[in-house]
Amino acid sequence: MLPLISAIAIQAMLFRLGTAADERNDGTIMSEMISAQVAPVSDNTSSEKPVLFTLATFNIENLMRRFDFTGYRNENRQDRSLQLFEIDSEAQYRLLEQARMVAHTDDTRQLSALSIAQTRADILCLQEVDDLEALNAFEYGYLFKMVGQGYKHKYLIDGNDSRGIDVSVMMRDTTKSGHEIELVKLESNAHLTYQDLGVYDPVLANVGIEAHERVFKRDCLMLDLRIGGKPLTLFVTHFKSMGGVRYGQDPKLTTLPVRMAEARAVRMIIEKRFGREEAANAPWVICGDFNDYYEKIAISGDQWDGYQFTPVHEPENCLNVFLEDGFAVNLVERRPELDRWTLYHTRGPQERHLCQLDYIWASPALAQRNAHVVPEIIRNGQPYRTVFPEGQDVVRFPRIGWDRPKASDHCPVAVTLEL
Repeated sequence: MLPLISAIAIQAMLFRLGTAADERNDGTIMSEMISAQVAPVSDNTSSEKPVLFTLATFNIENLMRRFDFTGYRNENRQDRSLQLFEIDSEAQYRLLEQARMVAHTDDTRQLSALSIAQTRADILCLQEVDDLEALNAFEYGYLFKMVGQGYKHKYLIDGNDSRGIDVSVMMRDTTKSGHEIELVKLESNAHLTYQDLGVYDPVLANVGIEAHERVFKRDCLMLDLRIGGKPLTLFVTHFKSMGGVRYGQDPKLTTLPVRMAEARAVRMIIEKRFGREEAANAPWVICGDFNDYYEKIAISGDQWDGYQFTPVHEPENCLNVFLEDGFAVNLVERRPELDRWTLYHTRGPQERHLCQLDYIWASPALAQRNAHVVPEIIRNGQPYRTVFPEGQDVVRFPRIGWDRPKASDHCPVAVTLEL
């Protein structure tokens, strides 16, 4: 039997986690703060109101505190606005880039906060967050003005991304219906290797990846929660992107082996946590940006002669790891086929499509309990260049631009579930 920790001790621990940015400079959370145990809470709530909570996932797109000056020597990383000007020195470039980034970020983060406010989430899973300091600054400076004193608890552990962007979670004290949200355990899986999880294969070897390397390009952050006394385990992740490939290669297929391993790793972690046979009946959810899709909406035509939207099935993807044998349920699939997209991809008129990159996967038992629940996709922060299928147009947030400012290149996904 694990020791019982008093409610006072738990509150103190949550406060320390939520304010870790003030205590540490490296954005990590100390080991003694990573896990806690609480006494079992009775699930006998038949006479009480249902335990409902709203969960959202959002790739907030580069919530950074650091400036990137690499564009001075690498034009591919230089913002297009600076390419219009003659810049005499690196010192001048740095000043211009700082000014550009500050002005651009203020507009962007107002729109990001509006998108988050629209979800009305009790628990918010974010991707592409620099560190806890950035998250605290964003929540206090932007989100607080729209939702008030809400997301007091923030969790982030440094992962494996080469740019330093991490997955994170923000939570309220209670749900909108008044049920307490408690953190029982927080655990990073960023340290796990292909060999640790048994997901190394010849395909990975052929692309130059070794068995001792870490599986997750960022992390698979696991949070054991109790909401109104009922358990929920949340997995938050951000899979390998489709970028960084050589000219002429297929970005999706070239990077697929890594995402396949990441998906198998997530599944193995869940099966290890609950047992292979028992996982289907356990209350768990996977949230994040998976950088993959099994269907897309190809776009042709133009604004003068009209657009055509054609569904295209993509059999080569990492998501089949969750779909096969009904391991998990993509809740967004409950929306109409043309209305599941969370990202607009374009390389000009010759290459345009809509696709779902952002997912809320539920265990079969949790999905069945919420059989009639349909997630919401917040698209009001999309730029005007995004081509919407007929009937899906939204009222954009104020100051949205043709390409930017925008809330993010991704759309938040939100769903209200009952435990």
